[in-house]
Amino acid sequence: MFLPTNEKQFGFWKMRRNGMSNVSIANLFGITRQGVSQALLAMDEKIESSLCEMARANRIQVEKINVKKGVLFGKSIPFQTNAYIFVSEKHGMQVWYEHEGDCISCDEFTKCIEFIWDLAAELGIKLEKTQDPTKMAEELLAKIREDQP
Repeated sequence: MFLPTNEKQFGFWKMRRNGMSNVSIANLFGITRQGVSQALLAMDEKIESSLCEMARANRIQVEKINVKKGVLFGKSIPFQTNAYIFVSEKHGMQVWYEHEGDCISCDEFTKCIEFIWDLAAELGIKLEKTQDPTKMAEELLAKIREDQP
């Protein structure tokens, strides 16, 4: 795993990210709400720390972090563009830079679409746009921003 954690803590975190309450998680596993809360607090600290470390490594100035969704919003200092860091169960930690590109001719076209679809599914977000990775990413990011506390 990309984060120094245990599988149970990460499992609780994924359940909460998908909208499950602490009480429901506790009931599902037959443990106390306090136990779930403590595990989630520990996981939140690990996620925030990992997101910030990734931002430092990629020279991204942090603007906002949504620990519950596993998303960091920032600005790339070297590229002077918006940048996002995501925690994905399937893809690990990923950095996404806002950019305009010729997606059809890019070697990463299929990987980008797969990542966007997978992340949207992990976050429980339905995407309407399906062909252009740039448009898909814009839609996904807009929906993530809408969900900010």
